[in-house]
This record gives sequence, C-alpha cells and structure tokens, in this order.
Amino acid sequence: MKSLSEIETTVKRASRAIGFSWGISEEVAKSIRILELFGLPGIKNLDLYYKDKKNKKFENLNIISEKNLSSSELFCPITLGVSFLDQIEAMDNLKQIQFSKVAYPLIFLSFLSRASEIIGKKIYIKFDQNEILLNLNVNICSSLFNKEFPLIADTLDVQFIENQDNFNESEWQSLYKLSEDTFVEENESLKQGAAGAGLTDND
Repeated sequence: MKSLSEIETTVKRASRAIGFSWGISEEVAKSIRILELFGLPGIKNLDLYYKDKKNKKFENLNIISEKNLSSSELFCPITLGVSFLDQIEAMDNLKQIQFSKVAYPLIFLSFLSRASEIIGKKIYIKFDQNEILLNLNVNICSSLFNKEFPLIADTLDVQFIENQDNFNESEWQSLYKLSEDTFVEENESLKQGAAGAGLTDND
C-alpha cells in the first residue's frame, strides 16, 4: 500500500510534468492526498484527467462569481479549485455558487474540502442528483462511496452552511443540569488541601 507521503510526492511531480507550476502542483498534491485519506479515488480520477488533458482543451476559470457558465469546453477542476481556494474569503457571504460543465468533479471537491476548513463552515454540494457534505476537511459525507464517481458534472451547486447547534436549548439545559451533579462545593477542607495552601514548609 502506498503511503500518503508517496502519494503527495508523486502527484506533485506528475502535476509539474503535465504543465502546472510547482505552486499549483503542490496544491493538487495536498488535495489528492486528502481524497485518498478519505477513501475516495483521487489517484484514479487525476490519472484519467491528465490523460485527457494531453488531447483535450479545458477552460480555466480565474474569477468566480455566483453563476459560472463555461463557454464550450469543460472547466478544468484544478484551476477551478485553486481559484476557489484563493477567493474563498470573498465568497463566504454568497448563499449559492453555481458552475456548469465541470470536468472530473471529484478533483474539484478536494479543493472545496480544504476551503471548508479555511472558513470554518460546512460546504454542501449538489450535482446531477448527487449530494455531498464537506465537513471542515475532517470528512466527506456522500452517497457515492463505493460507486463510480461521475467524470463530468453538468451543473454543480455549492452552498455554505452556517454554523449552528444540532440540539435545542431544552436538550442542552437538561444535559447541563445533569452535569451539575459533578460540581463540588468548596469547603474549608478543600481550601486547605489546595495547591500552595499547606502550613508546612518542607524546604
């Protein structure tokens, strides 16, 4: 089994060999490493994309807006991902971002997972009836595990999920009241036994 370090190093070199700068190649390596760590076919998808890239033209998107429509070619998932990372702070206030015709969406998702960690929010993605939740780069929840990941997303929607508790105030108060049973009232005995409260100097 290949180590994550081997994966990251090889992906970085392969990305440079295909024509990306060392800086972008490093970003790709980090992203593919994440996919493999989460049990998703990052290497497989990247290998397929680089084979396609030798013979096909893909569109680069450098400035991201609420609606991003490709002209004719599919969007390059790497340029798209790097642009998303670079602009994530500015896009945080947008409710929804839409992309059309994204090539190898799994590669793009790996960059979105890292973006989720940067802004400290979950990111919800929907494309072609598939739903994915990215959780602060800690895990990726998807119904596509153990299935063939689509190689093209005709329409891909991205939403930022505002942070909120998964419980109501009543549930919290109930649990907090129970936790109060562990509180110990301070008494004279505890005060004397506390650090620095002894009367004997052993020095």
